[in-house]
Amino acid sequence: MAKKNVAQFIVETLVQAGVRRVYGVTGDSLNGITEALRVHPNIDWVHVRHEEVGAFAAGAEAHLTGELVVCAGSCGPGNMHLINGLYDCHKSRVPVLAIAAQIPSREIGSSYFQETNPEKIFAECSHCCEVVTSHEQMPRSLEIAIQTALTKRGVAVLVLPGDVAMQEVPSNLVAHIPALKSHALSRPADDDLNEMTEVLNSSDKVTILAGAGCVHAHDELIQVADLLKAPIVHTLRGKEFIEYNNPYDVGMTGLIGYSSGYHAMLECDTLLMLGTDFPYRQFYPTDSKIIQIDMRGENIGRRAHVDYGYVGDVKATLLALMDRLENKQDRKHLDRMLKNYREAREDLNELAEGKAGSHLIHPQYLTKVLNEIADEDAIFTCDVGTPTVWAARYLKMNGQRRLLGSFNHGSMANALPQAIGAQLTFPERQVISLSGDGGFSMLMGDVLSLKQLKIPVKIIIFNNSSLSFVEMEMKVGGQLNYGTELENPDFAKMAESIGIHGVRIEDPEDLEKGLREALAFNGPAIIDVVVNRMELTMPPHIELDQAWGFSLFMAKAVLNGRGSEVLDLAKTNWFHRN
Repeated sequence: MAKKNVAQFIVETLVQAGVRRVYGVTGDSLNGITEALRVHPNIDWVHVRHEEVGAFAAGAEAHLTGELVVCAGSCGPGNMHLINGLYDCHKSRVPVLAIAAQIPSREIGSSYFQETNPEKIFAECSHCCEVVTSHEQMPRSLEIAIQTALTKRGVAVLVLPGDVAMQEVPSNLVAHIPALKSHALSRPADDDLNEMTEVLNSSDKVTILAGAGCVHAHDELIQVADLLKAPIVHTLRGKEFIEYNNPYDVGMTGLIGYSSGYHAMLECDTLLMLGTDFPYRQFYPTDSKIIQIDMRGENIGRRAHVDYGYVGDVKATLLALMDRLENKQDRKHLDRMLKNYREAREDLNELAEGKAGSHLIHPQYLTKVLNEIADEDAIFTCDVGTPTVWAARYLKMNGQRRLLGSFNHGSMANALPQAIGAQLTFPERQVISLSGDGGFSMLMGDVLSLKQLKIPVKIIIFNNSSLSFVEMEMKVGGQLNYGTELENPDFAKMAESIGIHGVRIEDPEDLEKGLREALAFNGPAIIDVVVNRMELTMPPHIELDQAWGFSLFMAKAVLNGRGSEVLDLAKTNWFHRN
């Protein structure tokens, strides 16, 4: 029987576990792994330009499939570049295995060239991080890492010195990866269900706050909302699973939400939280009973005072709850919140307009048009900041579309890397990155990967020559914006110079035609849309200190000779509606 080394054994085991590709940047300490990947017919090495991109791309694939995905980095700086993407994967609870190559084992502890301590570095962004010091740890260390990533839904890290990767293993060594065909379902005990039922049945105004934990419970959620006559507020991570075919949806709350979502939570007498760890405490009601159901008990009561907390799977719990709930007849609370939602949407749609010849493209209009012409099963990725705001407000989910972002970790530059992972996973589907100019330029080198990998990702750049969300935060804090200017090139011309299709759009009249042309192009494309910089992304609830801070900004702007900014803000956000 042919001899094999640790690296070959690892690759064979990954294939057995269903892994289809490994993302990363090669290096000498990874040579054993990349060589084993090169000769194996059933797994691919995805060569990106930056390891952070590889980690984000792996996370996107894991998010879309729920299956294990792998990324890798060479020793020292190579695997350290993975860390931001891995933090995002871990906070998003997607199963990713990172192979962090290490310096030669005999040199560890000697301050050798490129020496770091990966087991310490990755400890906070992984469920397990183990160092392989000998072939004798195989297959157990690898099996534990794979099972941990899959069952805990997060990151596992395997630290592998280059020389250990080349050690021979017994030719008959075989890994055993138990098949995880389904996840165990749990629900609260009957007494707890009865207690919950009593509270919900006796409440006049119930509102549901639903998060990503409702991923497999859409139909059950709608049925319970119907019984309770409860409006449903969805979180950003829950949007793609909850918004579609939902007559009880009243939008989002929080910093990028709607007034309707805020009031639905504020005015209820009981808030039912389902599979969410929504972080912004100032948007929770203070005088209502709160019931929280979550598979992770540590999440319960972490954001607001919870009166009744239950550990359980959302779908299993709702199924057990349905037969116990009364079918309420009073719709006053629900109808009032639905009316608020319609009015909020009307206000948002007023902002999403384009006037030919104005040379002022509102990002709301751009996103609204994109929503109308994108495929029914398109996969969207969005950069943190204003692209996330506009995606949350103007992209409609329909049960087929997907929406990815750095919604928990909040990292810049996530959209392009996630689009790479999404497109490789679903080559037949339309993948669109909503990129901010700041986020895009931060990891812009991997635009070259689109051409090299021959994948038709479409990148729409919201080009406002600024870190606009940061500017808004400064203004709310009463500060003059500083350090937020971006001197951008013509991104379309830049794309053409590297052999990628480029389109630049500067007038609303050209927007739909330009988008259609780019989306229909058979290959990668960059659509550079010059959008208005002076857009307000106001939250549904304004604190007094925020209002004061904004007034202070306007006063400072005038006194510092920047009164034109105040006028531009007014023209953009109020005058253009008339």
